Amino acid sequence: MTFRFARHTNNLEQLKSFYIDVLGLELLGGFENHSGYDGIFIGKSNENWHLEFTRSDEVVAFHFSDEDILVFYPNTKLEFDAILDKIITNKIQFLKAKNPYWNENGKMFLDPDGYRVVISNLKIK
Repeated sequence: MTFRFARHTNNLEQLKSFYIDVLGLELLGGFENHSGYDGIFIGKSNENWHLEFTRSDEVVAFHFSDEDILVFYPNTKLEFDAILDKIITNKIQFLKAKNPYWNENGKMFLDPDGYRVVISNLKIK
């Protein structure tokens, strides 16, 4: 099974930069003016998942809760530390998660839309 997480945004370029330049994901593709939508696909090559972000003339009013979270599991301590360094270098603030599990097993912060993201240290080899 392949998984795609799709979300509409007002900040397509900011999200692209955040997920590629800060989190180290890759631009896998995109489209322009497809029925009035522009979009990008971001993930890792040869994986069975990706994120899709779309933009149109419609302005999005976000309604995220404290429990709406994207969780990423770096494979190595080197990868984990590199991501944390980029977050700190870009002056992105860490948050305290509502669920204490994520405070014990990762670092939480917001993407440019205000969606919660966790970089977890659970799968590090």
